[in-house]
Amino acid sequence: MTEPRDWLWLLLLAAMWGGSFLFMRVAVPALGPFPLIALRLGVATLALLPLLWWQPGGFALWRQHWRAIAVVGVFLSALPFCLIAWATLTLPAGVASVLNATTPLMTALWAMPLAGEAMTRQRAAGLALGLAGVLVLTLGRGAAFGLDSALPVLAMLGATACYGWSGHMAKRWLPGLPPLVTATGSLASGAILLLPLALWTWPPQAPTATVWGAVLLLALACTAFAYVIFYRLIEKLGATRASSVTYLVPVFGVLWGALWLGEVVSAAMLAGGVLILAGVLLLGWQRRG
Repeated sequence: MTEPRDWLWLLLLAAMWGGSFLFMRVAVPALGPFPLIALRLGVATLALLPLLWWQPGGFALWRQHWRAIAVVGVFLSALPFCLIAWATLTLPAGVASVLNATTPLMTALWAMPLAGEAMTRQRAAGLALGLAGVLVLTLGRGAAFGLDSALPVLAMLGATACYGWSGHMAKRWLPGLPPLVTATGSLASGAILLLPLALWTWPPQAPTATVWGAVLLLALACTAFAYVIFYRLIEKLGATRASSVTYLVPVFGVLWGALWLGEVVSAAMLAGGVLILAGVLLLGWQRRG
């Protein structure tokens, strides 16, 4: 049963994850995708380790389940974060956050092969609406349609596909694990994996104070704190209901982009977002039916 405070946690999580697109948009041009995400995961891990130390049996549980935690961590943090960071080199923060709203759609689609659920007419209609929304966003960016404009959109869809799959796997492989164990272990695994790539692509120029501020906010608020909340919601509500946080992420992503980066809220963004969310809602209603 969903309690009122669960919705408050979802709202806070949406505000923080909406802000993550803003911070990536600020930091990724100066650092590059791999260094930025390695810093994001590494700083977040360092922030969570003292908390894990105080949790009885936390490190023992991590050692016991480290393989599953590592796999889930790669697909719930390292890989999708890098794809999103690369996409935000060219995509506005608001557009990226709207595309991120396909996460519940991907989660519901993964439920078909993973949970044996059938493709019904309602599911097909939801998928068609979601894809139509993505197409509207792609064509409405004002750039000539081609590989260069399509690749960042495909990167965002690859990231949300990772989110959808890993949400189900976290529920299947890590049932009953404390959220702090799962969050710390998965973020640490991603940071270790990305470290060689980050060192290889480290920028020659020192980042500015603004960039470092964006990195710290991205790591501490949008990652460390946010992931503890998200894993707790997965454990309590399940993967699909927890992923419904992305209904609200575009609202905050567009808002923060407009307020802090001066991004224009276009008709294509609004229309694409409405179509994507309509498709997600169709799939969501089918799951509850």
